[in-house]
Amino acid sequence: MAELAQVLRPLLPVEDPNVLVDASTGDDAAVYDLGDGRALVVTVDFFTPLVDDAYDFGRIAAANALSDIYAMGARPLFALNLLGFPRALLQEGLVEEVLRGGAAVARNAGMPILGGHTVDDDEPKYGLVVVGEVASDRIVSNSGARPGDALVLTKPLGTGIIATAIKAGATSGEIAEAAVHSMSTLNRSAADAMTATGVSAATDITGYGLLGHLRNMLRQSGVGADIYVEEVPELEGARALAAAGHIPGGTRRNLEDVAPDVDFGKAEELDRLLLADAQTSGGLLIAVASKKLDDLLDRLDGKTLTRAVVGRVIDAPAGMTHLH
Repeated sequence: MAELAQVLRPLLPVEDPNVLVDASTGDDAAVYDLGDGRALVVTVDFFTPLVDDAYDFGRIAAANALSDIYAMGARPLFALNLLGFPRALLQEGLVEEVLRGGAAVARNAGMPILGGHTVDDDEPKYGLVVVGEVASDRIVSNSGARPGDALVLTKPLGTGIIATAIKAGATSGEIAEAAVHSMSTLNRSAADAMTATGVSAATDITGYGLLGHLRNMLRQSGVGADIYVEEVPELEGARALAAAGHIPGGTRRNLEDVAPDVDFGKAEELDRLLLADAQTSGGLLIAVASKKLDDLLDRLDGKTLTRAVVGRVIDAPAGMTHLH
């Protein structure tokens, strides 16, 4: 995260009054005011394969890109494909499977894919540009968390660790299948629940891990947080695979980056690694006022992979997290 901040520093400030959310807040997508109470929400995301199956790769990449739209409380309108692939392998049928997987997830999201762009690339890459819409007075950003808010997580952690183990051929089919299911599951229901409830803030948990994305939310909101380590859900097998050494480099970098802003308390090394694990297409982390918590949990019941209350927002130095 620190490296990315350094890269983005030269970007010029945005002065357009219609820009409601830009890169300066580290939010999940850009938001542009269209007038008449409507706002456009736009994001882009793509990456290299995490799994061997091309269809699953397409599903995961598409769900991951859509997650940024859902984290802002928006509805996706349409998307464009972004694809890099070796020209020499175009006749293998793999590209068609990647695009078929992406299209399947787009159909589940209720939006069309209208085209896209491809380049000849030695290393396959796939993702989407997604355009969505939200009422300008109902944008969910990462900057509204307030002391006393509960923190709710809608997917378990551990996809980074399991994906690393999959590449090493070190995990069972059941564990791999559960991770693929998690990564290809849309955050649509979670977004519907939080917008219906009316929440303080939200972000999706992806490459910076729970601790990294939480820190950004806390900094933008000017608050701190308590995290209840034992309440944080994990994918089956993730902890054992981490103990066996299947830990992504990104996870270790995440942990090093957030360490100055975390009071780890008695949390063990494996707890710390899982909380910093670099996720792909993770769940939403939602800050909700305590008086609305039961309503949110009721709306999430049976519609998301988890609905775990993992912590609370506290009055503390901005960005500081205490593990309990």
